[in-house]
This record gives sequence, structure tokens and C-alpha cells, in this order.
Amino acid sequence: MKLKHFAVAGLVAAVVALPTAASAADMAAGKAKATSVCAACHGQNGVAQIPTYPNLAGQNEQYLVMALKAYKNKQRTGGQAAIMQGQAAALSDEDIANVAAYFSSLPAGGK
Repeated sequence: MKLKHFAVAGLVAAVVALPTAASAADMAAGKAKATSVCAACHGQNGVAQIPTYPNLAGQNEQYLVMALKAYKNKQRTGGQAAIMQGQAAALSDEDIANVAAYFSSLPAGGK
């Protein structure tokens, strides 16, 4: 019975620690990287000017991380994937976390 309690306590501790780990991203570094790499297609404020490009402002942080890693690993194909694969290949895991944190912090729709 005690082992079960320790397992539950460990799981709870891990879940509680997740938001802290996610907030460790450097949004200033993410903004700098986004301005130099992402803004041409996704806009300075994360709102794309071209209708076929997605808005990133206000997007879920973990979704952005997963999407960028999938592009980087060439697991995501179709549409603009070839462009995104090239862009994501130049990003480190830290860059990806920072960019995702930055875009998720912006108001959706740029407002």
C-alpha cells in the first residue's frame, strides 16, 4: 500500500513541476529568434499577412514545440513542409522552446 502512495505522490510531483519547466523558456530569446526567422511568413506579431500561412500568436505552446520538432525530424509533410523543415532544422531544442513560449504568450489574432 505504501508503494502505491509513493507512486501517486511521485506522479503528482511530476505533474506539478511541468508548468515550472515550461516557464523556464527564455521569451526574449524566443522573440529575437522569431523576429529573425519566423516573422517573414508568420508576421512580426505572430499574425501572418498571407492567408495560407498560419497565425502563431496565442497558439498552444506544446503544440508549437511538437510541430517544430516534427518539421525538424521531417515527420510533418505536405503544404509548406519543405520550407518549415529547412527553418526548423536550424533551430536547437532550446530555440524551439523559446520560440514556442514567445508565440504562445502573444494575444491570439494580434489583439
